[in-house]
Amino acid sequence: MSAVGATDVDETADSTLIGATGTPCRAWVSPWGDVVPVRDSDSPTVQWFVAAEDRWHLPASEPAVRQRRIEGTPVVETRVKVPEGDAIQRVWSVPDAGGLTVIEIENASVLPFAVAFAGARLLTERPPVDVPIRGIDLPDGTIVLPVAHTASIRVAIPHDPSRFTTWALPTLAPAMAVVRGWETIVHRASRLVLPDAGLGEAVTAARSDLLLAGPLDVGIDPIGFLLDVAELGRLGDDADAWMPEIVEPIASIARSDGPEVDLALRACERLAVAASDDRAAGDIAKIRERRVRDGRGTVSGSEKPSSFSDLRRGESVGRFVAQVEQRIADEGRLLPLGIPRRWLGSNFEVHGVPTGPRSTVGFAVRWHGDRPAVLWEQHGPVQVLSAPAVDAEWSSDASSGEALWAAPPQPKRIGVAIALGDR
Repeated sequence: MSAVGATDVDETADSTLIGATGTPCRAWVSPWGDVVPVRDSDSPTVQWFVAAEDRWHLPASEPAVRQRRIEGTPVVETRVKVPEGDAIQRVWSVPDAGGLTVIEIENASVLPFAVAFAGARLLTERPPVDVPIRGIDLPDGTIVLPVAHTASIRVAIPHDPSRFTTWALPTLAPAMAVVRGWETIVHRASRLVLPDAGLGEAVTAARSDLLLAGPLDVGIDPIGFLLDVAELGRLGDDADAWMPEIVEPIASIARSDGPEVDLALRACERLAVAASDDRAAGDIAKIRERRVRDGRGTVSGSEKPSSFSDLRRGESVGRFVAQVEQRIADEGRLLPLGIPRRWLGSNFEVHGVPTGPRSTVGFAVRWHGDRPAVLWEQHGPVQVLSAPAVDAEWSSDASSGEALWAAPPQPKRIGVAIALGDR
């Protein structure tokens, strides 16, 4: 008989933060699917275990556990291998009844199994089975629910238990509806449909984390704080409420060197425009102009960003997103690094990428043989668009249109003998 003790989710390591915006409902999900609601220091860890035909499966110690964020959103799916298939756990949060963290278990195997939950009292769709638990030691209060082949069950952690006089689970939005809701929120800023799907999902994950956890500490990273706050404004947060918070950090970085300062100032100018604070937007524009005159700032297009492959998700979400978008449109220069080699021949499109304090661009690339055709549409004051790294001969000041760009240089082919090391 195996013994199972309490496990702690380390939110500083590989756990994923989930929650519902507009409520204090937050929870950490461990890499193996244990859940800790963020209520107080004594919040219990909700563990799960699967009683399959062969044995009890303990996700915390199983070798075949796979986890992902669905489409990059705070909806976490964890798969545990069982005979003839998988036990699939999905965890997400909804704002209902003061906030609920929902745990769903799907039986994606050809055999029935049972799932046990330990650690906290849960809302359930149906009463747990009243049978003794054999083959494993589980804490008092553990509940067991059977899950038939192709069926699923749900339980939920109430973040405000005082709202419930009965522990029956109400009807809630399903996981994919919550995924689509999160995508709608994060796409308020911009939408990136790229051949590198992982990059688009990373942007969604970063923005979701920002909405749930808030900006960096201004005292630790003022540039990161400013970029985070500006990104929150783009995501629909109250831009006007953030304006008093950006005054001191802008003053602290205004005379610093480096392109990141200008990236932050550009983002804050957009925030001021979103807040309808024309005076603040004008003041930030003057700071940028003065930096250029003093040799500290960059003229648009003079600072070439590094490659897509150099991008690394850091602590500042706003910094990461700004760097991604800068490689798509740097002011009016589209794809300033050219089209990445692994994107050649693949269609892609972007929407709502900033080109100025009051302007954005969306464009799609479609391939005609070895030549990319671009279709674009600008919103706000029209900018002069160009793509010098793709087609140096092309530019346009039209609000919308289409053009056939020059064929990108083909990757050099390495001879078989050289590739094999025969020199």
